[in-house]
Amino acid sequence: MNFFYLRRKFYNLLALTVSLLSAGFGIFFLFWILKDVITLGLPALNWAFFTELPVPPGAEGGGLAHAILGTIFVTVVATVIGVPSGILAGTYLSEYGRKSGTASVVRFLSDILVSAPSIVIGLFVYAILVKPLGGFSAIAGAVALSIIMLPVIVRTAEEVLKLVPDSTREAALALGAPHWKVTVHVVYRGAIRGITTGVLLAVARVSGETAPLLFTSFNNSFWNFNVAEPTATLTVTIFNYALGPYEDWHTKAWGAALIITATVLLVTIFARLLVTRRSPR
Repeated sequence: MNFFYLRRKFYNLLALTVSLLSAGFGIFFLFWILKDVITLGLPALNWAFFTELPVPPGAEGGGLAHAILGTIFVTVVATVIGVPSGILAGTYLSEYGRKSGTASVVRFLSDILVSAPSIVIGLFVYAILVKPLGGFSAIAGAVALSIIMLPVIVRTAEEVLKLVPDSTREAALALGAPHWKVTVHVVYRGAIRGITTGVLLAVARVSGETAPLLFTSFNNSFWNFNVAEPTATLTVTIFNYALGPYEDWHTKAWGAALIITATVLLVTIFARLLVTRRSPR
């Protein structure tokens, strides 16, 4: 009997040790990456980096203001397209479809899209938007990012809405409220924090995508305020500058990587604080 007890203790200690070593391994490389991004990216950050356009190849100076603006525009439009669609689809799965055949198909497709390579989604949008319309565009890039966001928001919204107790729904229905009012004023209110967290994490997920934008929004070296034309983004600029032969380009690529990393980190921290914050009593 004592032998079996010691064996269980040994396996328990072994599992804890492997888990701690794995966590330490991941944390070590995470901080290593953050250290490199910060030390190599900080020298590129100055006023010109945020306010000026790129200078001709080989010359030093200039900035990535056009890429910063393009990234913000594409991400905001993708959020406007993907968030309402994802929340409504998640609402259908949780409140109306539940165990129906249509809901099962939507869940299956969402699970496939979650694991689909982003470059495949970029090629899909290229085939349905870029090629028929005759050119790259900012709106095509936003559509590609919104498709990547969609399954994350759908599944998050569904699971969060399911956490709202059925007794709450039944109480509101018993008072004579229509089903849609119960969903909007009762269920959404109880799940708003979790839905917001899912949206923020989805935005953080797409903010670092490069492959789909290479096939959709492409790139631009100038200001672009036309959604039907190619536009610059930080991720594509990093890709181009990292492959370039100039040291100044490499420095600016690290600076752009630092901006994206800091933004994603802040969004993730904000989402975690939002979901763990205690509800007022």
